Amino acid sequence: MAAKIKAEKLWMMLKSRYISLHHSIPGTSTCDLKTKGLPAPPQCPHSASNLPGPPNWPVLGSLVDILRKGGLKRQHEALAGYHKQFGKIFRMKLGSFDSVHIGAPCLLEALFREEGNYPQRLEIKPWKAYRDYRDEAYGLLILEGKDWQRVRSAFQQKLMKPTEVGKLDTKINEVMVDFVQRMDTVCNHEGKIEDLYCELNKWSLESICLVLYEKRFGFLQPNLGEEALDFITAIKTMMSTFGLMMVTPVELHKRLNTKIWKDHTHAWDSIFKTAKCHIDRRLSSKEEEDFLCTIYKDSKLSKKEMYATITEMLIGAVETVANSLLWAMFNLSRNPHIQNKLYAEIQSVLAPDQMPSAEDLKHMPYLKACLKESMRINPSVPFTTRTLDKETVLGDYVLPKGTVLTINSHVLGSNEECFDDWSEFRPERWLQVKSTINPFAHVPFGIGRRMCIGRRLAELQLQLGICWLVRRYNIVATDNDPVDTIHSGTLMPSRDLPVAFLRR
Repeated sequence: MAAKIKAEKLWMMLKSRYISLHHSIPGTSTCDLKTKGLPAPPQCPHSASNLPGPPNWPVLGSLVDILRKGGLKRQHEALAGYHKQFGKIFRMKLGSFDSVHIGAPCLLEALFREEGNYPQRLEIKPWKAYRDYRDEAYGLLILEGKDWQRVRSAFQQKLMKPTEVGKLDTKINEVMVDFVQRMDTVCNHEGKIEDLYCELNKWSLESICLVLYEKRFGFLQPNLGEEALDFITAIKTMMSTFGLMMVTPVELHKRLNTKIWKDHTHAWDSIFKTAKCHIDRRLSSKEEEDFLCTIYKDSKLSKKEMYATITEMLIGAVETVANSLLWAMFNLSRNPHIQNKLYAEIQSVLAPDQMPSAEDLKHMPYLKACLKESMRINPSVPFTTRTLDKETVLGDYVLPKGTVLTINSHVLGSNEECFDDWSEFRPERWLQVKSTINPFAHVPFGIGRRMCIGRRLAELQLQLGICWLVRRYNIVATDNDPVDTIHSGTLMPSRDLPVAFLRR
C-alpha cells in the first residue's frame, strides 16, 4: 500500500515541468505583403536592433511585463498578445535569454527555405554538462553539425518511414489492452477518473518503454515495482533540475557541486543505468526484426550514441504524447456530433472485437483529421526554438548568425487568416479536396531537417489510442464551463478536465 501511494505521488510530481523539450510545399506564401497591381518598392532590411517588442528592462528584460500578465504559466497568452501588438515578428529578452519570436506562416516558410544542412537547436547546457562530466555521448536533441546528421540518418530509416513504424502497432496495442482495463478499474460509477493525466502518462511511458527497450515496466499495474519507481523518480528529478539550470550558469553549479547539480547528475546516472541495461539486452538478441538491432548493425553507431539517443527520445516523447491524447479526449467530449461521426468511421472499418492495426488507420481519415485539429487548437508544446546558423533575412529584418528564434505554434494555429473560425473544433477543414491551409500554419512536430524524429511513432500511438478509447467509451463532458490553459513545459488545462468515460 505504501508503494502504491508513493507511486501516485511521484506521478503527480511528474506533471510539473519548468522548460519543455518538446505536406506539400506551396509555391507562394499566403503572407505576401506586396500590394496587388503595383510593383513592390525596393526595401533594405532593417537590423535586428530595430525589431519591435515589449518593454526591455536592464537585467530583467521583459520579465516584469510577463509577470504582470500572469507569470510564466501564462506566457503563451502574453506572447500571443505581443504578436497582436507588434505583428508577425518581434524581439524579447527574459533575463539574459534573448530571442526573436515569429508567428506567421510566411516567416516560417522563409526560414525553411533558408535552412542549411545542419540546423541548430537551442543549446541544452545542463544535459551537455552531464554528458561531458560522465563521458557519455550526445543524443539528437543536443548534437549539432555532421555528427547530428550521421546519427539522425541512422534512426531516420526506421522512425520516419510509415511502413517501418507501422510494424510497431502490435506493441502499442499490447499496452492499450492493459490500459483500457486499467481505465475500467479507475473510473468511478459516473465514469470519472481522479487523475486522468496521471493515467495517460503511465500509458505513454509504458508504451514507449516497450517500443524502445522491449520491456514491460508495469506502470499500469496497481503496485509499481522498485525498478519502475526508481525510473519515475529519476525522470522527475532530472526534469525539475534541468529547468532551473537552464536559467542559471551550469558551470557554476558544477564547480560548487551544488545540490541541484548533484541531484541532476544522480538522476541521469539512474536513467542511463536503466537505458544501458535494456539496450544491451536488446542488442545481444538474435531477433532480425528488432528495429534497434537493425539500426545498430546497419549504421555503425557506437553503443554510447545508442544509449544517448534512445534516452533522449524517451524523455522527449512521454509527456507530449500523453498531453496530446488528453486534449483530444477533451475536444471530442465537447463535440459529441463529431465523436459520433468518428465512432461510425471506426465501426465501419473494424469488425467486432478486431484489434486496430496501422493498416486499418489508413482507412480512417476522419480520425486523423480529429487528431490534427485537436493538436492545432491545443498544441502540446506551444513554442519551439531554432538557432540561426548563418545571417538570415526574415520579413523586413536581417538577423545575425546565432540568433535564437522562438516559433510560436500556439499563435500559428489560432491565425484567423489561415483558419476560419479558428476556435471551432472542425476536423472537416483538413479533409477538403482543395485545401487552402498553408502547411506552415500547422507545425506541431517542427519543420525541416530538424523535425521531430519521433513524429510517426507519436502519431501511431495517438491514432491507435483514440481508436481504442472512442470505440470502447462514449466520452462525455461533465460541464461546459471554459477550460483555460497554463504553460508547464506542455500546455496543461488549468483544472481537471471535465470528462467522463461511459462504456458503450
